[in-house]
Amino acid sequence: MKAPFAISLVMILLLAACGTPSATPVPTPPATPSTPLRTGPSLELTVPPTATPLPEDVHACQGAGTWFPGDPEQLAAMVDSYLTDAEKDAERIEGDPIALIVPHAGYIYSGWVAAYAYRQIEGRDYDTVVVIGDTHTGGGTAPVAVWARGAYETPLGAVPVDEEVAAALLAADSRFRFDRAGHEKEHPVENQIPFLQRTLGGDFKVVPIVLHDYSLEIAEVLSQALVEALADRKALIVASTDLAHWPAYDDARASDAAMLAAVETMDPQALLNADREWMGKGIPNLATTMCSKGSVLTAMLAAPQLGANQVTVLKYANSGDVPVGDRSKVVGYGAVVFWRGEGSPTSFVMPTPPGPVEAVPLTAEDKKELLAIARQTIAHFLETGAFPHCTVTQPGLLQERGAFVTLKEHGELRGCIGHLIGDRPLYLVVQNVAVSAAVGDRRFPPVTEDELSDIEIEISVLSPLEQVESVDQIQVGRHGVIIRRGLKQAVYLPQVASEQGWDREEMLENLCLKAGLSKDAWKKEGTRFYVFTAEAFGEGGATDEEN
Repeated sequence: MKAPFAISLVMILLLAACGTPSATPVPTPPATPSTPLRTGPSLELTVPPTATPLPEDVHACQGAGTWFPGDPEQLAAMVDSYLTDAEKDAERIEGDPIALIVPHAGYIYSGWVAAYAYRQIEGRDYDTVVVIGDTHTGGGTAPVAVWARGAYETPLGAVPVDEEVAAALLAADSRFRFDRAGHEKEHPVENQIPFLQRTLGGDFKVVPIVLHDYSLEIAEVLSQALVEALADRKALIVASTDLAHWPAYDDARASDAAMLAAVETMDPQALLNADREWMGKGIPNLATTMCSKGSVLTAMLAAPQLGANQVTVLKYANSGDVPVGDRSKVVGYGAVVFWRGEGSPTSFVMPTPPGPVEAVPLTAEDKKELLAIARQTIAHFLETGAFPHCTVTQPGLLQERGAFVTLKEHGELRGCIGHLIGDRPLYLVVQNVAVSAAVGDRRFPPVTEDELSDIEIEISVLSPLEQVESVDQIQVGRHGVIIRRGLKQAVYLPQVASEQGWDREEMLENLCLKAGLSKDAWKKEGTRFYVFTAEAFGEGGATDEEN
């Protein structure tokens, strides 16, 4: 049995992108250089040993357990699952990748998008990979902080720095310095290294760069220095950036489409113009159109000089497209490749998401599909720590509804978690609460892969909540009930009272106790009640009725 992905539970609580993560980092485990690279079914290549650098020249991994799993096997499985999904959905370009633009949020949010870019370099040989990100913490004093010696460490091992290229950069401009503090807790660079470790064959070295000055002038100087320093190497540039930060779902898509269109021009001024235009529109909560513009400008300037004559936007999504995302406040992600090859340039067309779907009755096929999605999602998460990405077209699954997923093992409750508000497509809600029921219900230990075959899944799709003025309006067996008093609350699904044989008063007393209240708190002034109905259906002859 594979170890359960308990560490991935922490990641569910991460912020969608570049803000400081809300989860507490766990200690980084020792590096394991023997972790195999992903090179197809054999998985035989390993990170080669290098000369032992000085301890102060090894950048210790700081994001493990926060932005991505800290356990090497879990991290490898998660990255590999994203690459496998991208392989099914995206063709490789017929040419040579010169530079990538990739997102850097917590893997559970943006890793699947990043995989579309890394899929293009999988199994290729590069001497040197330059990874560039704009500062997100502001540490250090150098305008351009180059990690110039030693290695960059992740749970998958330590990747050596190309010290010759780094030295050439330091010699190119006095603003380029080996500034260790400038790399402190800088996830834009660090989050890219595990993907490189799982995709590249043969030996490769890195040159990690954090920009503290992300002006066009610095991008021009740095890009020219990179072109000269990389002239005798097979090299790749990775620009690490997310897109729009914190607007609503549709606003982010509009801003991100404009920024990606500007990237396609390969004209840095077009990118700056698009940024100025969209930041001037007064879009609510739009903090930035692109959090590492300096890095992207550098890649746009360097890639053509290194031979790129094409640019392709491979994938776009935002944090509202994943099961744990909040569509009222999102961060955008794009995967882009600059490459050398033949063919006519293509223009990215933002895929049109299905429009809002009014409440519609679920068909038997809808219910069957939701149960399959729930089981597939739990199994995939237990194996890889990642959510699978589903292509859904049925209107019933796209409507915005709340839902609960209940797990039972040999007839006994094994987990039950729900999302009460209909604020995202139903299939995403089911994916979210299915995993939460399996590994996040604090009343039970996490479900393991070995016992999943004994688990029966039941889904309850909820109606909108309605507040009631009197408990007399609560219909036992028909209504699910939420009690709220102060900061405490609890919920019962409609079927709970019937299953327990409770009348209304017994149900309310037990609901109070579940909320951490006295059992008669339901009688007190200021206690509020909300009711809903639920359409429940399950596997193996479980409930299939509307309450």
